[in-house]
Amino acid sequence: MGYPAEYRYTKEHEWVDLDGTRAKVGITDHAQSELGDVVFVELPAVGTTVNQGDTLGTVESVKAVSDVFAPIGGKVVEVNSELESSPETINTDPHGAGWLVMIEVSDPSQVDSLLDSAAYERIIAEE
Repeated sequence: MGYPAEYRYTKEHEWVDLDGTRAKVGITDHAQSELGDVVFVELPAVGTTVNQGDTLGTVESVKAVSDVFAPIGGKVVEVNSELESSPETINTDPHGAGWLVMIEVSDPSQVDSLLDSAAYERIIAEE
């Protein structure tokens, strides 16, 4: 799977799709393939404020439980409630319907500290 060029990525395997001051956040295809079949997702409550790097929630698979970190700081304004009943969507469409949260970004310039798709692909090739 290719990594969308318009997204930004973290070394911890999260992606962010920034549109103005709204950022959609999820985990990458690489992350979901390393985790295996996702069976449960714990997401923050709407209204939660997170700083860049804070734990945003957890993704549980048949193999492991993994923390998800906020790639960008701000206030959680929406969570993907579809994942409550269909957490496996993260496996089938991690860069689309498997998104986790929408954040109202406090400092959009934080995105500049994240990786572009080419840099992210180099990192996972080295793992």
